[in-house]
Amino acid sequence: MKLNIFIYLVLCLLITSSCGMIKGKKKSVSSTTGWSYNNPKNGGFEYRSGYSQTAGPGLVYIMGGTFTMGRVQQDVMFENNNTPRRVTVASFYMDETEVRNVDWREYLYWLQRVYPNDRDVYKAALPDTLVWRNELSYNEPYLENYLRHAAYSEYPVVGVSWVQVDKYCSWRTDRANEQILIENQKLEPDLAQTGDKVFTSDGYLNGVYEGVEGKKPLKNLSKDGGTRRVNMSDGYIKPRYRLPTEAEWEYAALGLSGNTEDEVVLERRIYPWNGNQIRNSKKKHKGQMLANNVRGRGDYMGVAGYLNDGYEITAPVQSFQPNDYGLYCMAGNVNEWVQDVYRPTSFGVVNEFQPLRGNVYTNFRRGSDGKMVKNKYGELVKDTVANYTNFKDGDPQSVIAESDDWKNNPEASSTTGQMYGTGTGNFISRISDHTRVYKGGSWKDRTYWLSPGARRYMDERKSTNDIGFRCAVTHLGDSNSKSK
Repeated sequence: MKLNIFIYLVLCLLITSSCGMIKGKKKSVSSTTGWSYNNPKNGGFEYRSGYSQTAGPGLVYIMGGTFTMGRVQQDVMFENNNTPRRVTVASFYMDETEVRNVDWREYLYWLQRVYPNDRDVYKAALPDTLVWRNELSYNEPYLENYLRHAAYSEYPVVGVSWVQVDKYCSWRTDRANEQILIENQKLEPDLAQTGDKVFTSDGYLNGVYEGVEGKKPLKNLSKDGGTRRVNMSDGYIKPRYRLPTEAEWEYAALGLSGNTEDEVVLERRIYPWNGNQIRNSKKKHKGQMLANNVRGRGDYMGVAGYLNDGYEITAPVQSFQPNDYGLYCMAGNVNEWVQDVYRPTSFGVVNEFQPLRGNVYTNFRRGSDGKMVKNKYGELVKDTVANYTNFKDGDPQSVIAESDDWKNNPEASSTTGQMYGTGTGNFISRISDHTRVYKGGSWKDRTYWLSPGARRYMDERKSTNDIGFRCAVTHLGDSNSKSK
């Protein structure tokens, strides 16, 4: 009996070594060449199968799919800039809540600690607290307390421009990946890093960040031996944090995952919930507000004794019920920046898969010695290869300026200013290559703007007291994988 068991175990080992390990573990042999994987005696080529991405801190998995993007109600503003169109969004991750004041303070603290002698980088990241000031309102307490007081730590950060938010996303990417390498003991923590010696994900992957090797470095299986740093194929480094595209944001806000039967959408939503009301219809919470917004002229919070939504301005980020994806405040509280450059004709030149306007392609700059160039903050310098912000948007037939001068001049360059009439006679447009979309409605918006299909725009360098943001991360690999 013992002999039979021994023979069975030997056969299992032989089968495993010849066919590779089961999914999720290392395969041992290439099905293409027959050469061994992860074998220093056979060249040392490494392969790890079965990668399954997990969500980073604060992120929720959003399974992708198709949906009808655009307005779902009458265009009362007569913008005609959001005609419905069918698109498909790939799976991604999104912050469960809006980014909070405490999150931004952590960012400011890090900048102050790492660049103690560079006040400019710290000042550039400061939210504009003056957005609370209003000539006919007593808002000074918010100006003085909203960002830093403990009472507002869980409230969404406001007064941040699109440009500032983009910088925050890069910082969050680097800190998250640095922590992953430290937790897996591939890198030692370096609290003394400063200047151009700071960890960045791009710098580490491209070999320009030195750092201190951790206690459990990866073995170098090539003929050189020794140890090596982590690379992309090892699966440790996560994709970069970024702003969601307009399509991703709208798709996530609608939360149709809880409103389908097989491939049929049971009810096209106006808001992140079913129905055309902004009050809860369920018996237990009947009549309670589903979002933080203005209910009517002068009514920001309800009546004393029964305040209902209870928040005169913004609310803590986990207030109100989440949508079917588990995302909080996708309607109301604060509007949210998205990645897209605004164009009124976006729906007319939309790509059916992963639509986005504002693609700018870059390459890392190299010096005369062939090495990548870093700036004084340790970031790899990028050069623009191609800018498609105005792709299919600069033709003379599309100009809306109240003049035929540009259309009749074939030698004129098709800049955004000429396209939309900036500075052409008395016709002035707010649309430029710096104009970005924001969505969601806020604490001081009427109900119309709570629909995920609604869209507005503002210069990326400006900020207000009712625009915040949340981050997104691309999902890599199988969207049907159960381990998220």
